[in-house]
Amino acid sequence: MAKSTSRYFCKECGYESAKWLGQCPSCRAWNTFVEEPVVKASPASGFSRNTGTRPPRQRPVRVDEIALEKEDRISTGFQELDRVLGGGIVVGSMVLLGGDPGIGKSTILLEVSRNLAADDGKSVLYVSGEESLKQIKLRAERIRPISGDLHFMTETNIENIIETIREEKPDFVVIDSIQTMYTESVTAAPGSVSQVRESAAQLLRTAKECGIAIFLVGHVTKDGTVAGPKILEHMVDVVLFFEGESGSSLRILHGQKNRFGSTNEIAVFEMDGAGLHEVLNPSELLLSGRPIGASGSVVTCGMEGTRPLLIEIQGLLVPSAFNLPRRTANGIDYNRLNLLIAIVEKRLNLEIGKYDAYVNITGGLRIAEPSMDLAVIMALISSYMNIEIPEDVMIFGEVGLSGEVRAVSNADQRIEEAARLGFHKIVLPAFHMKKLRQPNLSACELVPVRSIREAVKILKK
Repeated sequence: MAKSTSRYFCKECGYESAKWLGQCPSCRAWNTFVEEPVVKASPASGFSRNTGTRPPRQRPVRVDEIALEKEDRISTGFQELDRVLGGGIVVGSMVLLGGDPGIGKSTILLEVSRNLAADDGKSVLYVSGEESLKQIKLRAERIRPISGDLHFMTETNIENIIETIREEKPDFVVIDSIQTMYTESVTAAPGSVSQVRESAAQLLRTAKECGIAIFLVGHVTKDGTVAGPKILEHMVDVVLFFEGESGSSLRILHGQKNRFGSTNEIAVFEMDGAGLHEVLNPSELLLSGRPIGASGSVVTCGMEGTRPLLIEIQGLLVPSAFNLPRRTANGIDYNRLNLLIAIVEKRLNLEIGKYDAYVNITGGLRIAEPSMDLAVIMALISSYMNIEIPEDVMIFGEVGLSGEVRAVSNADQRIEEAARLGFHKIVLPAFHMKKLRQPNLSACELVPVRSIREAVKILKK
């Protein structure tokens, strides 16, 4: 007979301990241990809890015996989402989608379900533990009419859900959300570490055995991480995060883990009263509303995976009223901003360290690559000198501690993106002039620079 005991689990990473600990030895977080009852299985632990029988043993196979077909990836109906997933949904995979409340997680999965059922003829099961069937229908009718083999179900018991999945055999399943589900094999409350881990484990086993793609919706904590143990992120195949600025209609989807593709890709969506719409040309949207004739505004090109994005960097320098000037970095690393300010002070002899410095990347994006160093410096100097940078100028390049402008990756794609959107002058590292595939662009003037001093001279012209 099963024996019930109590164990302590870390809410952040799922670390298990026999006693309460102030600090987790695994993730080093403080005061995260909670006590939860755990059911230990009887000696027949090798048998399945659901069926009471041992699952069939798999035979090892060679790589050349594994057959891959085109149908092993399913298109979601969104080009942007397919790119983030690495080309579509992989059959038998489990994907975790996290994001803030109201950001659009349920909306995008409902639209994906509709696309799969109506356009691709797939069988889809949408399981909700947070909304009633009437609430789901109201939301579905507000977006677009539902057609095809799409079924809805309100259930929180994992055993009942898995039984339905095995009977109906859908091609695609949505679980909204994993924190509301519970399994009878664990006595803890729904949403606890034990329940989330065991529920996800049973769903993962079902996805692999039946070859069904399953999407899990996950809540986030106050610090922006997916709620529940970190082991949940290790169990699933793909972890996606949906984010957006409050008051903005833009939604950005990026991958934090992907066993089938790159984690550097992003997808841009726009939210309106009719649901989510993918933005196929995010550069044009991100530059919309750019001020004309204002100092401190610079356009640069960042790479998100294989996609070049033209973004606007705004810099502002104002005299500080305190002995310790303020530094505010929105969208870039705070320490990187301090480093760039120090380079300008040392190499250009400009005393901007006495000023309050504010740098903002519009659109709610966060860019971590160093290719926008030169653009940040030019935005700050433009604000300091109160000199406008022409709106048809795009600037990119990494800046070293000696003030030199260094080469960056994918320079050809950055230049092509700027030329496509009508920029006539591109300031870039001099190194790229001998490496470009198309050094002579009729519509663009390429201005190579070797140091930030040369770039400032171009600004003063």
